[in-house]
Amino acid sequence: MSLRGMVCSPHYLATAAGQAILREGGSAVDAAIAVNAVLGVVFPHMTGIGGDAFWLIHSNDASAPVALNGSGRAVGAATRDWYRERELDVIPHRGALAALTVPGAVDSWCMAHERYGRLPLSVVLEPAIEHARHGYPVGESQARFTSECVDALNGCPVAAAQFLPDGRAPQPGDVMRQSALADTLETIARHGRAGFYEGDVAAEIVRHLGAAGQAWTANDLADHRGDWAEPISTRYRGLDCYQTPPNSQGFAHLIMLNILEQFDVAALHDDPAAYVDLVVAATREAFQVRDQYLTDPVFHDIPLPRLLSKDFARECAARIRDGQPNEYQAQSIGGDTTATTVVDGQGNAVSLIQSIYHEWGAATMAGDTGVLLQNRGALFSLADDHVNRLEPGKRSFHTLMPSMAYRDGRPWLVYGTMGGEGQPQTCTALLTRMLDFGLDPQRAVDAPRWLYGRSWGAAIDGLRVESRFDPAMDASLAARGHDVDRVGAWEGVMGHAVAIRIDPTKGVLQGAADPRGEGIALGW
Repeated sequence: MSLRGMVCSPHYLATAAGQAILREGGSAVDAAIAVNAVLGVVFPHMTGIGGDAFWLIHSNDASAPVALNGSGRAVGAATRDWYRERELDVIPHRGALAALTVPGAVDSWCMAHERYGRLPLSVVLEPAIEHARHGYPVGESQARFTSECVDALNGCPVAAAQFLPDGRAPQPGDVMRQSALADTLETIARHGRAGFYEGDVAAEIVRHLGAAGQAWTANDLADHRGDWAEPISTRYRGLDCYQTPPNSQGFAHLIMLNILEQFDVAALHDDPAAYVDLVVAATREAFQVRDQYLTDPVFHDIPLPRLLSKDFARECAARIRDGQPNEYQAQSIGGDTTATTVVDGQGNAVSLIQSIYHEWGAATMAGDTGVLLQNRGALFSLADDHVNRLEPGKRSFHTLMPSMAYRDGRPWLVYGTMGGEGQPQTCTALLTRMLDFGLDPQRAVDAPRWLYGRSWGAAIDGLRVESRFDPAMDASLAARGHDVDRVGAWEGVMGHAVAIRIDPTKGVLQGAADPRGEGIALGW
């Protein structure tokens, strides 16, 4: 708990960097950029400047947040026929052919900083440059995901040279330096977005991908811009809950809340099987319409007013009550992501999700830039009749969904999580456990979690539950028709959640970081 500011992230060095920026007089946006720049260095398997970002930003004089879409579009040469000519019926998940969308994160940093920053970008990026230039101790997560992805990293000699020193995965505690990334971050610190999307860095990205068989141009990078947007929202038991609009999957969380509002969730506090069963039923309803409609709204109409209406929620709830719940099995999607929440001493707040999609993204590093490129475009379909079909200039279906909940026009909860398919599920668990069950943020994050569906590309249609749930719950869930898979007590596949709750009368900030990750919450 603190009064003057709070930073939460999935890595302790990143959280510490954000706290330091607040102490230097930086804004919540300044701190969030510092956190995510450091995460791209010390958590490189999950995020980095070669990926995308989605933001919700609260300004202390506003009654609602603003949304910032920092996701990249497919490059001009990325067509379905281009892949078919190479005898591919799906987009590869690794290598240069998986890198077909422009990284949007750095542009979003610069857009947010221009509007809400207080410190120079050079100061904000200094901690990340320091860690990249002089080294950091490799954590357990990076070591484990490296050992699991040796073959993928070996597909790109530059990536292998950086992340497989001496030809092997590093051990926890080994010191790693990323001098090429430090150079690129310094270029961004001096020149802003032009330092990434124009000039030598952009030219090297285009050159590397061209040599590897991908067809980017300088204009693909130079022409990219993020978009400010009005967030979407719904009301849940007196809270106004906000999400970034499509191409983000955030509306799935809002649909789930609308459905749960039709039930007495608080009465399920002492019946975890009934609670999990109900939330999973709401998840299936939300995921069916998400998979039916979610794509870039510039290319396809999405009937959000209907999907977010209370009438639609009542229709879904009626099926659940009648014992005819939706049996929909969601499509398999991956997503290794980082979630950051920040509140500063002036009441400004940020929820930011940044990602390179799968662990290690496309597993291809752009020449001597130190930029590990995302594989978000691999989620596009090559089928002509698919709503999320590949088209040049299009943004893909996106899992990233930063979250905020307001009470009486002021932020009450700033929250988010990593985990692809798990993001709507975990965000729903956090909000209901705090609001309906009365848990504080850390206890809500710590509480045993579950995961329905095929998250992270795993071909599992069942329901994974952490082993800290009472074993008797398995039989109760099985009797309700669930194929239960009991997993570890603190299972990383459940995601790394973060949350900050704001006491509107006392001004006290309560922060939480997930013990399933390597993060901490730090106040000031």
